[in-house]
Amino acid sequence: MGRLSIPKLREEAAGCQRCDLWKRGTQTVFGEGKQTSTVMFIGEQPGNSEDLEGRPFVGPAGALLDRALAEAGIDRAKVYVTNVVKHFKWEPRGKRRIHKKPNGVEIQACRPWLEAEIAAVKPKAIICLGSTAAQAVIDPKFKVTLQRGTFVDSPLAPLVTATVHPSSILRAPTDEARRAETQHFIDDLKKIRKAIESRESAPARRR
Repeated sequence: MGRLSIPKLREEAAGCQRCDLWKRGTQTVFGEGKQTSTVMFIGEQPGNSEDLEGRPFVGPAGALLDRALAEAGIDRAKVYVTNVVKHFKWEPRGKRRIHKKPNGVEIQACRPWLEAEIAAVKPKAIICLGSTAAQAVIDPKFKVTLQRGTFVDSPLAPLVTATVHPSSILRAPTDEARRAETQHFIDDLKKIRKAIESRESAPARRR
């Protein structure tokens, strides 16, 4: 798969049957954002809302991400959002469809799409959201709980790191815990914003 435009990749991915998830998912949920985006967020997989709408991060977790980006001073218009896996993996629980973690086969089947997205966007910073994304993109041994906000060397982008997935914040047991986790998430994003700004201003300082 060569370097293609995001619209062309999205068109090709619409008919993807690389693994069996397409049989239960409503549609492929490809990444979204401008090809000129400087920041790429990579989550695990689309959720119920994303599966129905065909767009990533449009559910409650996406709304939290948008609010946190605004708080952290990151321009949402310069952000590309996507997932490691492009179909919703779920299991029935009554009338609800409950998220089920993708396995290694499903992650590997989707890898060419993610690699093509990264090649097309060429982001300055990649932020993995949650352990599944971090372990798939950064290192299988990466521990988000211990290494969140830590930048790692990677051929994928000048700045690569990980933090928690917004959905994990929404699952916090109390309002107080959710507020604390949200602030920690915003602090991670602020650290990432400062690193990007520092990198962008470095050539000017050398002149």
